[in-house]
Order: sequence, then C-alpha cells, then structure tokens
Amino acid sequence: MYHPDLFQERWRPEHDGGRWQSPQACPALVLNADYTPLSYYPLSLWSWQDAIKAAFLERVDVIAQYEREIRSPSFTMRLPSVVALRQYVKPSQNPAFTRFNLFLRDRFQCQYCGSHHELTFDHVVPRAYGGRTTWQNVTTACAPCNLRKGGRTPAEAHMLPRTRPTQPTSHQLQEHGRAFPPHYCHETWRDYLYWDVELEA
Repeated sequence: MYHPDLFQERWRPEHDGGRWQSPQACPALVLNADYTPLSYYPLSLWSWQDAIKAAFLERVDVIAQYEREIRSPSFTMRLPSVVALRQYVKPSQNPAFTRFNLFLRDRFQCQYCGSHHELTFDHVVPRAYGGRTTWQNVTTACAPCNLRKGGRTPAEAHMLPRTRPTQPTSHQLQEHGRAFPPHYCHETWRDYLYWDVELEA
C-alpha cells in the first residue's frame, strides 16, 4: 500500500540550483481537465504528498515533474510539478461573498482613493439607512477613507466609489486574479499560466 511517508527524499541540487530545498518547497500546480489552473489567485497548488496520492489513485495525470525524487526500497518517483485533473470540475457561477473575494473583485484597491493599504470594507449605503451587507452595497475601502466617510451616504460625504459594486462571476474573479502573479513560478508552470503582467525570470 502506497504512503508518502514511506519514501526517503533524494535531492539533486545540480539540476535545480538549490532553489527547491525541501519537499514542502515543491508544490504541484493543479490544472483542471481543460489544462487551465483551478484558481489563479490564490494559485491552485497541492503539496507533493497530495499530488502523489492523487496520481496513485488515478485522479490526475502528471504533466511535468521536478528533478527531485522520492524513493522507497523498491520504487523511485520524481515529484510532480504540474498535474491535471482527469475529470473536469465546473467552477461555481456565484462565488461566495467573502472578504477575500470582495477585495479580489475590487483588485485590492480602495474604491474611494485608490490606496492598496489598510484595506477594509464599507457599506456604501450605511446600515443605519437600511443598507444591506451584499455584493451590491459593500465596497473595498482603506481604513482612513472608511473613517472619513463614517456613517454617511456617498452624497453626504462627497465620496463616490470609483466603480459601482456588483456581484461578480467566478470567471471575473479569475480574470482579476491574473493580475497578481506570485513572486516566483517554477519553469514547468509557465506554459499553463497566462498572467496580465510579465513573470519575473
């Protein structure tokens, strides 16, 4: 019976320059069955243990591998760097209304001043005026703007959001996520990631 803990680790530093120094630093990029990432932001990654388990259970195809290997007395396997699901997972059309998704919808930017710092959320129509906590009435705001607006309406505070808050689709959130690539991507991931900005070498 396969179990990841039964493998001993063997690293070949001459192949990767020492960048991936532990199994924990060797995640696998997870693609849907159509070879697109399950998620751009956060990037859909599995630990090496989860990737190998899924491969042995024939739930994924291993598309690319690291030079790093794991082995048991009778088996050797290179760690997967890219895996693709064998069955297509249809994304939800209505993403959950969470703080993270709200910030992602607004591209992590205050909708009053454009700041990317001290982000929180603001009820455009204050709750005291009957405003509800919904996609259509909550927007990203930095702490200073939120404090300045207080419990007033945009007209009273002379502070109009830059964009009208709406309920996003999962596709829209994924498109927004493409604007935030990680600081480093393994070379085997790059053929499957289409970022809005150029990746660092």
